[in-house]
Amino acid sequence: MSKNKSKNKNLEYEQVKNFRELVKRYEGFGENIAFKYKENKELQEVTYSKFAEDIKKIAEVVLDSDIKRVAVIGNNRYEWCVTYLGVTTAGKIIVPLDKALTNIEIEKLLQRSKADVIVYDEKYQEAVDEAIKQGCNIKYKVCMDNTETEGVIKFSDLLEKGKKIIDLGKTKYDEVNINDDEMYIMLFTSGTTNEPKAVMLSQKNICTNISAYQYNFRMYNTDTLLSFLPLHHTFECSITFIYGTYCGATIAFCEGLRYIATNLKEFKITVFVAVPLVLETMAKKIKKAIADSGKQGMINAITKMSHGLLKLHIDLRKKLFKPVLKQLDEYLRVVLYGAAPMDKETIEWYNDLGIELIQGYGLTESSPVLTAESSDRKKAGSIGIPLKNVQIKINNPDKDGVGEILGKGPNIMLGYYENDEETKKALEDGWLHTGDFGYIDNEGFVHITGRQSDIIVLRNGKNIYPQEIEFLINKLPYVVENLVYARNKTKTDTMLCAKIVYSKENLVEHFGEKNEDEYKELIWEDVKNINKELPSFKHVKEITITEEPLQKTTTQKVKRYAEIRKMQEEK
Repeated sequence: MSKNKSKNKNLEYEQVKNFRELVKRYEGFGENIAFKYKENKELQEVTYSKFAEDIKKIAEVVLDSDIKRVAVIGNNRYEWCVTYLGVTTAGKIIVPLDKALTNIEIEKLLQRSKADVIVYDEKYQEAVDEAIKQGCNIKYKVCMDNTETEGVIKFSDLLEKGKKIIDLGKTKYDEVNINDDEMYIMLFTSGTTNEPKAVMLSQKNICTNISAYQYNFRMYNTDTLLSFLPLHHTFECSITFIYGTYCGATIAFCEGLRYIATNLKEFKITVFVAVPLVLETMAKKIKKAIADSGKQGMINAITKMSHGLLKLHIDLRKKLFKPVLKQLDEYLRVVLYGAAPMDKETIEWYNDLGIELIQGYGLTESSPVLTAESSDRKKAGSIGIPLKNVQIKINNPDKDGVGEILGKGPNIMLGYYENDEETKKALEDGWLHTGDFGYIDNEGFVHITGRQSDIIVLRNGKNIYPQEIEFLINKLPYVVENLVYARNKTKTDTMLCAKIVYSKENLVEHFGEKNEDEYKELIWEDVKNINKELPSFKHVKEITITEEPLQKTTTQKVKRYAEIRKMQEEK
């Protein structure tokens, strides 16, 4: 099935207030392909027309029952997306759950959310059954896979039931009204430090956010996105899924983390939503391949020539770097990234290839984007400028203008579910306390200096943002990732330490064959050289080296406090 390449400009610029208006918009994209994915190694395609029909089928089933809240857990897949919009366009509450949760965590969140239905991948059957045994409110179990299990409804059967309701003319869909100030999405924070909080979002929160994206970055119905970050997370859900379909683009589901490079090429991805760790890893692999081939000199010469041509407003990057781009994805035009800062050198490397990088910043509590770069407004090291309908201010700035970043706008959450105490801490006169520290420069760009809870305060009162030092250590060619933390050396002295995760292959290539102690000594020498670039109070005094990856959330954020606890226990 071929994709319609025409563009309807009225649809492109039209704003939406809720998900019902979003689904109505899909009608204008008709036979364009909304989703691509592999099923039993066979490529499957779903049009926007079918997507809209399936959403309404699920909505009619929901409206024909006593369903109020629906939890959904599983891999990124078509049924997940249909469930999300089917439930919310019916005016009910969707509860997306992290697919990496343990059985006990699933049970706890199902109880807290008061969900009466759960839609899930087959692999969660045991977790769902156990949660129900422990007294969850679940009335109906719906499996997205076509398996015959007693007491379980197949998702395909729900679609068939919805079709029958529509065919009989007993529809209730058109009678639904969406309240701008009502919760329709309940999202649990990642809980890397404390118990997850339940964020209450309205459809207006998310729709005003995606409507503002277009002033920073445009997608078209000729674009194809790769969906690989977990859909339960607002970054992936809002930007890839909601904004992608708002623009009429095609969403291709990634087969898994190790298939990213393959899927980028075979699906001919033009827009990639990612996190820095993935982008940095891809860049390191390609750089290594170039170095191994002995073509680094040639690449340097081409890069210098390209820079000269750009000054003359001649852009030949896609042609000049075609052999390099073939290792990545020659169709890729832009990468949207967030969740963490990225090394300036990596940003420049992608830009040299003709791939535009646009950074965004936000939180689950802000639906999620607060600030973003745009094609014509960028500054390396910043997190961009506030979205068109968002205000940003710095709370209680110090002499350098650094303070907590606060955000305000129609995208700010309604509050935390059944948690007035935490809501009052987070929201003050409509301003969201982000917990991130930073400053706004004289050109209006926002810069993050570190997370409030991550700041290391030394005994002499000096503040250290560990990410600053982590950036420098990550530049070492054999370092995969690292974590800088503090521990008490004596009762009156605190020292900085670094846990460094290395690539054995790159370590051998860089230093040759050595034993573990010799490698540690050589790495320590490199860290001491980094110390020379820093004031003495920021010097790393102790290192630990390992091949074991740091613990992470499903969006690849390091579980900093879990790692620090682990190291303290090992001491």
